Amino acid sequence: MSGAEGTTSRKQAYFAKLVKLLDEYPKIFIVGADNVGSNQMQKIRRALRGKGEVLMGKNTMIRKAIRGHLANNPALEILLPQVRGNIGFIFTKDDLSTVRKIITEQKVAAPAKAGSIAPCDVIVPLGPTGLEPTQTGFLQALNIQSKIVKGQIEIVADVHLIAQGQKVGTSEATLLQKLDIKPFQYGLALKSVYDNGSLFDPKVLDLTEEDLVQRFTKGVRNIAAIGLAIGYPTIASLPHSLSRGYKNVLSISLATSYSIRQAEKMKEYLANPTAVQAPKQEKPAKEEKPAKEEKKPAKEVKPEPEEDEQEMVGGLFGDD
Repeated sequence: MSGAEGTTSRKQAYFAKLVKLLDEYPKIFIVGADNVGSNQMQKIRRALRGKGEVLMGKNTMIRKAIRGHLANNPALEILLPQVRGNIGFIFTKDDLSTVRKIITEQKVAAPAKAGSIAPCDVIVPLGPTGLEPTQTGFLQALNIQSKIVKGQIEIVADVHLIAQGQKVGTSEATLLQKLDIKPFQYGLALKSVYDNGSLFDPKVLDLTEEDLVQRFTKGVRNIAAIGLAIGYPTIASLPHSLSRGYKNVLSISLATSYSIRQAEKMKEYLANPTAVQAPKQEKPAKEEKPAKEEKKPAKEVKPEPEEDEQEMVGGLFGDD
Protein backbone atom coordinates (compact mmCIF):
# COMPACT_ATOMS: atom_id res chain seq x y z
CA MET A 1 0.00 0.00 0.00
CA SER A 2 1.42 3.36 -1.05
CA GLY A 3 1.65 6.40 1.20
CA ALA A 4 -1.32 8.15 -0.45
CA GLU A 5 -3.49 5.07 -0.08
CA GLY A 6 -2.46 4.73 3.57
CA THR A 7 -3.34 8.37 4.26
CA THR A 8 -6.72 7.99 2.57
CA SER A 9 -7.53 4.86 4.53
CA ARG A 10 -6.57 6.56 7.82
CA LYS A 11 -8.81 9.53 7.01
CA GLN A 12 -11.71 7.25 6.16
CA ALA A 13 -11.20 5.33 9.40
CA TYR A 14 -11.10 8.62 11.33
CA PHE A 15 -14.31 9.87 9.69
CA ALA A 16 -16.03 6.57 10.40
CA LYS A 17 -14.94 6.64 14.05
CA LEU A 18 -16.04 10.27 14.55
CA VAL A 19 -19.46 9.64 12.97
CA LYS A 20 -19.92 6.51 15.09
CA LEU A 21 -19.11 8.46 18.28
CA LEU A 22 -21.47 11.30 17.29
CA ASP A 23 -24.27 8.77 16.84
CA GLU A 24 -23.51 6.77 19.97
CA TYR A 25 -22.84 9.50 22.56
CA PRO A 26 -25.37 12.28 23.31
CA LYS A 27 -22.95 14.35 25.43
CA ILE A 28 -19.66 15.92 24.37
CA PHE A 29 -17.03 18.02 26.14
CA ILE A 30 -15.15 20.38 23.81
CA VAL A 31 -11.70 20.75 25.37
CA GLY A 32 -8.54 22.74 24.67
CA ALA A 33 -5.31 20.76 24.58
CA ASP A 34 -2.67 23.51 24.76
CA ASN A 35 0.50 22.54 26.68
CA VAL A 36 -0.71 18.93 27.08
CA GLY A 37 1.93 16.33 26.21
CA SER A 38 1.42 12.83 24.88
CA ASN A 39 2.23 11.17 28.24
CA GLN A 40 -0.32 13.32 30.01
CA MET A 41 -2.89 12.57 27.31
CA GLN A 42 -2.40 8.85 27.89
CA LYS A 43 -3.03 9.35 31.63
CA ILE A 44 -6.22 11.24 30.83
CA ARG A 45 -7.41 8.43 28.56
CA ARG A 46 -6.76 5.87 31.31
CA ALA A 47 -8.60 8.00 33.90
CA LEU A 48 -11.63 8.29 31.59
CA ARG A 49 -11.71 4.61 30.69
CA GLY A 50 -15.29 3.40 31.05
CA LYS A 51 -16.53 6.97 31.50
CA GLY A 52 -15.72 8.65 28.20
CA GLU A 53 -13.97 8.47 24.84
CA VAL A 54 -11.29 11.01 23.89
CA LEU A 55 -10.87 11.97 20.24
CA MET A 56 -8.36 14.49 18.94
CA GLY A 57 -7.69 15.44 15.34
CA LYS A 58 -7.25 18.17 12.77
CA ASN A 59 -9.95 20.81 12.73
CA THR A 60 -10.47 20.51 8.96
CA MET A 61 -11.18 16.79 9.28
CA ILE A 62 -13.50 17.32 12.22
CA ARG A 63 -15.50 20.00 10.38
CA LYS A 64 -15.71 17.86 7.25
CA ALA A 65 -16.96 14.87 9.22
CA ILE A 66 -19.58 16.95 11.06
CA ARG A 67 -20.84 18.63 7.87
CA GLY A 68 -21.13 15.25 6.20
CA HIS A 69 -23.23 13.97 9.08
CA LEU A 70 -25.62 16.95 9.37
CA ALA A 71 -28.19 15.22 7.19
CA ASN A 72 -28.60 12.55 9.87
CA ASN A 73 -28.30 14.89 12.87
CA PRO A 74 -28.83 18.61 12.09
CA ALA A 75 -28.33 19.56 15.77
CA LEU A 76 -24.57 18.94 15.36
CA GLU A 77 -24.24 22.16 13.35
CA ILE A 78 -23.95 24.02 16.65
CA LEU A 79 -20.53 22.38 17.13
CA LEU A 80 -18.92 23.87 14.01
CA PRO A 81 -18.11 27.33 15.51
CA GLN A 82 -16.41 25.56 18.44
CA VAL A 83 -13.91 23.76 16.20
CA ARG A 84 -11.04 26.23 16.27
CA GLY A 85 -7.62 26.16 17.88
CA ASN A 86 -6.06 23.11 19.48
CA ILE A 87 -9.23 21.35 20.54
CA GLY A 88 -10.57 17.85 21.00
CA PHE A 89 -13.78 16.00 21.91
CA ILE A 90 -14.58 13.87 24.95
CA PHE A 91 -17.69 11.77 24.35
CA THR A 92 -19.63 10.45 27.35
CA LYS A 93 -22.94 8.97 28.49
CA ASP A 94 -22.29 9.42 32.22
CA ASP A 95 -23.10 12.30 34.51
CA LEU A 96 -21.46 15.45 33.18
CA SER A 97 -20.35 16.71 36.60
CA THR A 98 -18.60 13.40 37.37
CA VAL A 99 -16.75 13.34 34.05
CA ARG A 100 -15.80 17.00 34.35
CA LYS A 101 -14.26 16.32 37.78
CA ILE A 102 -12.08 13.57 36.29
CA ILE A 103 -10.94 15.88 33.49
CA THR A 104 -10.07 18.81 35.76
CA GLU A 105 -8.16 16.59 38.19
CA GLN A 106 -5.76 15.43 35.47
CA LYS A 107 -3.33 18.34 35.64
CA VAL A 108 0.46 18.42 35.72
CA ALA A 109 2.67 21.08 37.31
CA ALA A 110 4.81 22.87 34.75
CA PRO A 111 7.56 25.54 34.86
CA ALA A 112 6.99 29.04 33.54
CA LYS A 113 8.45 29.35 30.05
CA ALA A 114 9.58 32.68 28.66
CA GLY A 115 7.05 34.05 26.19
CA SER A 116 4.10 32.00 27.47
CA ILE A 117 0.93 33.58 28.84
CA ALA A 118 0.43 33.07 32.58
CA PRO A 119 -2.82 31.19 33.30
CA CYS A 120 -2.74 32.38 36.91
CA ASP A 121 -1.01 34.80 39.26
CA VAL A 122 2.47 33.83 40.40
CA ILE A 123 3.47 34.70 43.98
CA VAL A 124 7.03 34.09 45.21
CA PRO A 125 6.78 33.44 48.96
CA LEU A 126 9.04 35.04 51.53
CA GLY A 127 11.72 32.99 53.20
CA PRO A 128 15.05 31.36 52.35
CA THR A 129 15.73 30.75 48.67
CA GLY A 130 18.77 28.51 48.81
CA LEU A 131 20.62 30.92 46.48
CA GLU A 132 24.18 32.02 47.18
CA PRO A 133 24.84 35.64 48.23
CA THR A 134 26.55 36.26 44.86
CA GLN A 135 23.14 36.23 43.16
CA THR A 136 21.72 39.15 45.13
CA GLY A 137 22.05 41.43 42.11
CA PHE A 138 19.79 39.13 40.12
CA LEU A 139 16.97 39.67 42.65
CA GLN A 140 17.62 43.41 42.79
CA ALA A 141 17.12 43.62 39.01
CA LEU A 142 13.58 42.32 39.57
CA ASN A 143 13.00 44.76 42.48
CA ILE A 144 12.81 41.93 44.99
CA GLN A 145 13.95 42.90 48.49
CA SER A 146 16.19 40.34 50.12
CA LYS A 147 18.79 39.86 52.82
CA ILE A 148 21.62 37.45 53.63
CA VAL A 149 20.84 34.99 56.41
CA LYS A 150 23.21 32.15 57.31
CA GLY A 151 25.05 32.27 54.02
CA GLN A 152 22.01 32.30 51.69
CA ILE A 153 19.59 34.82 50.24
CA GLU A 154 16.28 35.24 52.00
CA ILE A 155 13.31 37.10 50.48
CA VAL A 156 11.88 39.64 52.93
CA ALA A 157 8.22 39.66 51.76
CA ASP A 158 5.91 37.89 49.32
CA VAL A 159 6.43 39.06 45.74
CA HIS A 160 3.66 39.22 43.11
CA LEU A 161 5.97 38.27 40.26
CA ILE A 162 3.56 37.60 37.36
CA ALA A 163 -0.09 38.58 36.91
CA GLN A 164 -2.66 36.35 35.23
CA GLY A 165 -2.74 36.92 31.48
CA GLN A 166 0.70 38.53 31.47
CA LYS A 167 3.48 37.28 29.21
CA VAL A 168 6.27 35.58 31.14
CA GLY A 169 9.60 37.37 30.74
CA THR A 170 13.03 35.77 30.54
CA SER A 171 14.12 37.11 33.95
CA GLU A 172 10.95 35.85 35.67
CA ALA A 173 11.27 32.42 34.06
CA THR A 174 14.95 32.17 35.06
CA LEU A 175 14.21 33.18 38.67
CA LEU A 176 11.41 30.62 39.02
CA GLN A 177 13.68 27.98 37.56
CA LYS A 178 16.44 28.84 40.07
CA LEU A 179 13.93 28.68 42.93
CA ASP A 180 12.60 25.35 41.60
CA ILE A 181 9.04 26.74 41.45
CA LYS A 182 6.59 25.29 38.94
CA PRO A 183 3.73 27.79 39.18
CA PHE A 184 1.52 26.57 36.36
CA GLN A 185 -0.70 23.52 36.00
CA TYR A 186 -1.68 22.33 32.58
CA GLY A 187 -4.41 19.95 31.50
CA LEU A 188 -7.38 19.77 29.20
CA ALA A 189 -9.27 23.07 29.41
CA LEU A 190 -13.06 22.82 29.21
CA LYS A 191 -14.38 25.09 26.47
CA SER A 192 -18.03 24.11 26.01
CA VAL A 193 -20.47 21.30 26.76
CA TYR A 194 -22.82 19.74 24.20
CA ASP A 195 -25.84 17.85 25.52
CA ASN A 196 -28.51 16.52 23.13
CA GLY A 197 -28.48 19.49 20.79
CA SER A 198 -27.81 22.15 23.45
CA LEU A 199 -24.50 23.95 23.87
CA PHE A 200 -23.61 25.72 27.12
CA ASP A 201 -20.72 26.92 29.26
CA PRO A 202 -19.15 24.40 31.69
CA LYS A 203 -19.91 26.82 34.56
CA VAL A 204 -23.55 25.77 34.25
CA LEU A 205 -22.57 22.46 35.84
CA ASP A 206 -21.71 24.35 39.04
CA LEU A 207 -25.33 25.45 39.52
CA THR A 208 -27.20 23.86 42.42
CA GLU A 209 -30.94 23.27 42.79
CA GLU A 210 -31.19 26.41 44.93
CA ASP A 211 -29.54 28.47 42.18
CA LEU A 212 -31.96 27.09 39.61
CA VAL A 213 -34.97 27.87 41.82
CA GLN A 214 -33.72 31.42 42.39
CA ARG A 215 -33.15 31.99 38.67
CA PHE A 216 -36.56 30.53 37.82
CA THR A 217 -38.27 32.73 40.43
CA LYS A 218 -36.47 35.79 39.08
CA GLY A 219 -37.60 34.94 35.55
CA VAL A 220 -41.22 34.53 36.67
CA ARG A 221 -41.08 37.94 38.35
CA ASN A 222 -39.69 39.55 35.21
CA ILE A 223 -42.42 38.00 33.04
CA ALA A 224 -45.09 39.13 35.50
CA ALA A 225 -43.68 42.68 35.55
CA ILE A 226 -43.57 42.87 31.74
CA GLY A 227 -47.12 41.51 31.44
CA LEU A 228 -48.45 44.07 33.92
CA ALA A 229 -46.55 46.92 32.26
CA ILE A 230 -47.87 46.27 28.74
CA GLY A 231 -51.28 44.96 29.78
CA TYR A 232 -50.70 41.50 28.33
CA PRO A 233 -52.07 38.72 30.58
CA THR A 234 -49.80 35.80 31.37
CA ILE A 235 -49.92 32.96 33.87
CA ALA A 236 -47.33 34.82 35.96
CA SER A 237 -49.14 38.18 35.89
CA LEU A 238 -52.74 36.88 36.20
CA PRO A 239 -52.79 36.69 40.05
CA HIS A 240 -51.51 40.27 40.25
CA SER A 241 -54.08 41.44 37.67
CA LEU A 242 -56.94 39.80 39.62
CA SER A 243 -55.73 41.34 42.88
CA ARG A 244 -55.42 44.77 41.26
CA GLY A 245 -58.91 44.44 39.70
CA TYR A 246 -60.45 43.46 43.02
CA LYS A 247 -58.88 46.51 44.70
CA ASN A 248 -60.21 48.78 41.95
CA VAL A 249 -63.78 47.40 42.24
CA LEU A 250 -63.62 47.72 46.02
CA SER A 251 -62.47 51.35 45.73
CA ILE A 252 -65.31 52.19 43.33
CA SER A 253 -67.86 50.56 45.62
CA LEU A 254 -66.63 52.58 48.59
CA ALA A 255 -66.62 55.84 46.63
CA THR A 256 -70.12 55.41 45.15
CA SER A 257 -73.55 54.16 46.21
CA TYR A 258 -72.97 50.91 44.38
CA SER A 259 -72.41 48.16 46.91
CA ILE A 260 -70.97 44.68 46.79
CA ARG A 261 -70.92 42.05 49.47
CA GLN A 262 -67.16 42.34 50.05
CA ALA A 263 -67.48 46.11 50.73
CA GLU A 264 -70.46 46.11 53.13
CA LYS A 265 -68.45 45.83 56.34
CA MET A 266 -66.04 48.53 55.18
CA LYS A 267 -68.95 50.87 54.35
CA GLU A 268 -70.52 50.30 57.77
CA TYR A 269 -67.25 51.22 59.40
CA LEU A 270 -66.85 54.40 57.32
CA ALA A 271 -70.45 55.43 58.07
CA ASN A 272 -70.10 54.96 61.84
CA PRO A 273 -66.48 54.49 62.97
CA THR A 274 -67.42 54.62 66.67
CA ALA A 275 -69.72 51.63 66.32
CA VAL A 276 -66.81 49.40 65.77
CA GLN A 277 -64.75 49.22 68.94
CA ALA A 278 -62.04 46.93 69.88
CA PRO A 279 -63.16 44.37 72.48
CA LYS A 280 -62.11 45.29 75.97
CA GLN A 281 -59.80 42.95 77.66
CA GLU A 282 -61.32 41.63 80.88
CA LYS A 283 -59.12 41.93 83.90
CA PRO A 284 -58.31 38.62 85.47
CA ALA A 285 -60.37 37.96 88.60
CA LYS A 286 -58.51 38.29 91.84
CA GLU A 287 -57.81 35.05 93.50
CA GLU A 288 -59.45 34.81 96.90
CA LYS A 289 -57.01 34.04 99.59
CA PRO A 290 -58.12 31.21 101.86
CA ALA A 291 -59.16 32.37 105.35
CA LYS A 292 -56.64 31.79 108.02
CA GLU A 293 -57.58 28.83 110.12
CA GLU A 294 -57.57 29.41 113.87
CA LYS A 295 -54.96 27.47 115.61
CA LYS A 296 -56.48 25.03 118.08
CA PRO A 297 -54.50 23.91 121.06
CA ALA A 298 -52.99 20.58 120.44
CA LYS A 299 -54.53 17.75 122.43
CA GLU A 300 -52.29 15.94 124.82
CA VAL A 301 -51.71 12.47 123.64
CA LYS A 302 -51.34 10.02 126.47
CA PRO A 303 -48.81 7.33 125.80
CA GLU A 304 -50.35 3.88 125.49
CA PRO A 305 -48.94 1.23 127.76
CA GLU A 306 -46.53 -1.10 126.10
CA GLU A 307 -47.43 -4.73 125.53
CA ASP A 308 -45.00 -5.98 128.15
CA GLU A 309 -46.57 -3.81 130.86
CA GLN A 310 -50.12 -5.01 129.98
CA GLU A 311 -49.05 -8.63 130.27
CA MET A 312 -47.51 -7.98 133.68
CA VAL A 313 -50.69 -6.30 135.02
CA GLY A 314 -52.87 -9.16 133.81
CA GLY A 315 -50.60 -11.63 135.48
CA LEU A 316 -51.09 -10.05 138.92
CA PHE A 317 -54.84 -10.76 138.93
CA GLY A 318 -54.48 -14.20 137.49
CA ASP A 319 -55.86 -13.30 134.03
CA ASP A 320 -54.02 -15.05 131.27
